[in-house]
Amino acid sequence: MSIFDKIKEKLSHEFIDIVEWLDYTDDTIAHRFERYQNEIKNGAKLIVREGQAAVFVNEGQLADVFTPGTYDLTTQNLPILSTLKGWKYGFNSPFKAEVYFVNTHLFTDEKWGTKNPITLSDDRFGLVEIRAFGTYAFKINDPGKFIIDIVGTDNNFTNFEINEHLKSLIATRFTDTVGEANLPIELYAANTSELSETCKEVMQPEFLGVGISLERFYIENVSMPEELKKEIFEYSRIDKLDLDKLTKFKTAKAIEAAAANEGGTAGAGMGMGMGFVLAQQMGGMMNPTAGTAAAPQTQSAPVAPPPLPQAVQYFYALNGAQAGPVPFEQLRALFAGRTVNKETLIWRAGLDGWKALKDIDELKVFLGGTTPPPLPNS
Repeated sequence: MSIFDKIKEKLSHEFIDIVEWLDYTDDTIAHRFERYQNEIKNGAKLIVREGQAAVFVNEGQLADVFTPGTYDLTTQNLPILSTLKGWKYGFNSPFKAEVYFVNTHLFTDEKWGTKNPITLSDDRFGLVEIRAFGTYAFKINDPGKFIIDIVGTDNNFTNFEINEHLKSLIATRFTDTVGEANLPIELYAANTSELSETCKEVMQPEFLGVGISLERFYIENVSMPEELKKEIFEYSRIDKLDLDKLTKFKTAKAIEAAAANEGGTAGAGMGMGMGFVLAQQMGGMMNPTAGTAAAPQTQSAPVAPPPLPQAVQYFYALNGAQAGPVPFEQLRALFAGRTVNKETLIWRAGLDGWKALKDIDELKVFLGGTTPPPLPNS
């Protein structure tokens, strides 16, 4: 290129006195206006369209920000830049400044999701894992802050470049929010609207800190393992949550597991027998008059036999509260289902106080030992 061509190119750039940006994409957030050596003429016309903002940057320092409209670039319309440049009585053309156009329209239907499951502690089901995903919408509400803090010197900043950062921020704050909510596990999926609003309020300050406004935030789904879903559905059939019903629920699960594991006639018999006893107990709890109504009327016998000896009943400690009483076989089932263990405190008639299960002679059979207790001293 000859020297005359270079002069011609420079002059052609200088005589262009309209500063504007037409966005033909749907994902550009910020675009730097390209001008030869960033030179802009005195009196040049700046056109900022609806859904845009124009940001002037002088040597890395934020200057003037223009909202939609048409402007003549003079010292009156560039007060901050005039101060930075030291223009007291106007300026000579051209002047140098970087001009960034920022897209301020709403970016919608952005996807987010938890990459890894979130582990929560539930009082009834222990440690559980959930996942979540949804959508969000944002827009640039402070173009100057956004250019300085996020865009930097990028000449064409796209939605893709900011989305990964925003999705990581959302996933982190969502995890913190559900962890602090401490809700029963089934309520996370049932209250997505309220949880969405809470998460939006928690995240908004961090978005605003970089010039972005979180306009909408939706949780579309909270998922959990299928086994946990089935257990929640089964548990929900219990009319009222209290310690006694919770114990019976866990006992039934333990009996089912014990019957399946032992196998054979003995295991099946124990499962059916214990299931029948449990059904009678729960039926009596739900309808205490049922047994009386079903009993046939009989004439009094001339001689009544003595009452049958009562089976030993055991009380046990569960979550800091007293539970029971339960018979020996039911306590065995609770041990098999890990509702109680060798350290669980047990009491029955004849004991002078609560003792650990492992310290009660007749219950040591639960631990798998076959050694009899020592003979008494002769």
